[in-house]
Amino acid sequence: MPADDPASKRPRSQPTMADVAEKAGVSAMTVSRALKKGASISEEARRRILAAVDELGYVLDQTAGTLSSKRSGFVAALIPSINNSNFSDTARGLTEAIEASGLQLLLGYTDYVVEKEERLIASMLQRRPEGIVVTGGRHTERARRLLAAAAIPVIETWDLPAEPIDHVVGFSNAAAMRALVHHLHGRGYRRIGFIGGTSNRDTRGEDRRQGYVQAVEELGLPHGRTISFGQPPISMEQGAEAIVRLVSQWPDIDAAICVSDLSAFGALMECHRRGWAVPGRIAIAGFGDFEVGRCAFPRITTVAVDAEAIGRSAGDLLLRAIEAARRGAAVPPERQVMPFRLIQRESS
Repeated sequence: MPADDPASKRPRSQPTMADVAEKAGVSAMTVSRALKKGASISEEARRRILAAVDELGYVLDQTAGTLSSKRSGFVAALIPSINNSNFSDTARGLTEAIEASGLQLLLGYTDYVVEKEERLIASMLQRRPEGIVVTGGRHTERARRLLAAAAIPVIETWDLPAEPIDHVVGFSNAAAMRALVHHLHGRGYRRIGFIGGTSNRDTRGEDRRQGYVQAVEELGLPHGRTISFGQPPISMEQGAEAIVRLVSQWPDIDAAICVSDLSAFGALMECHRRGWAVPGRIAIAGFGDFEVGRCAFPRITTVAVDAEAIGRSAGDLLLRAIEAARRGAAVPPERQVMPFRLIQRESS
């Protein structure tokens, strides 16, 4: 629907228990009983009801009867990890943006597992937040249905999904990694490897891998020099083990790009232990501009993203969307592209 269509500026309608009952061909009371643990109901009716719930993206309202208005007074946010400084900075920026409004933030972390994200989304939506912020643009099909049916502002961050659910505040991880490879190529490196995790559950890490692959193909560099080591997010220790595997498999390697500064730091320390000069023997680069990379010796070349600014921008957009919803209107979907920058340091 075009953004200037008047219908696009009306708030979405959240599915109700009555909608589920109509689709399943039962009464609302039967739906209510089916969604309570231990309630007696035929398996056939339960199956139809649960299928209708899943298809509509319906979430049981656990606040029903306790709120006199539709204002719950809080928003929800999901981040992959609470011990990653980038994501904690995003949460800080989001909190700073909304705190003056009186809204409270309910924070959850997914541990980079989309199935866990789905469970958290379902649980949080039962408390009826006035808006929700999620990390990344790839979710389970059920999570997408739940978010689309929630009838509240949804903001996806740290990514630029091709098919956004609602609003987006992020950047292209693939483009950032592609730029880093081109940068190293411009510095004279020709045999560049990549270190990442063993699974694609870290979708931003997988996008960075794809950006690396795209860049080496564009530049005509040797292909396939990638090491997958450890479940995301890979640690310093895993970065150390991975750099040894990379050099063992391709002894002529002259540069290694790591999926994050943490794994890059581990790789750098392992190079020191083995007497491999950085950048004389091999250059090291990371991603994220973590403090550990700024304090390392040599300091680590990286890609910097203003994580706190992502949080603030998401918070500002969320407030505008919530205020519009309270007036019975809607903010048309926005796509805010955040900048990234390459930081050349002594490690390359």
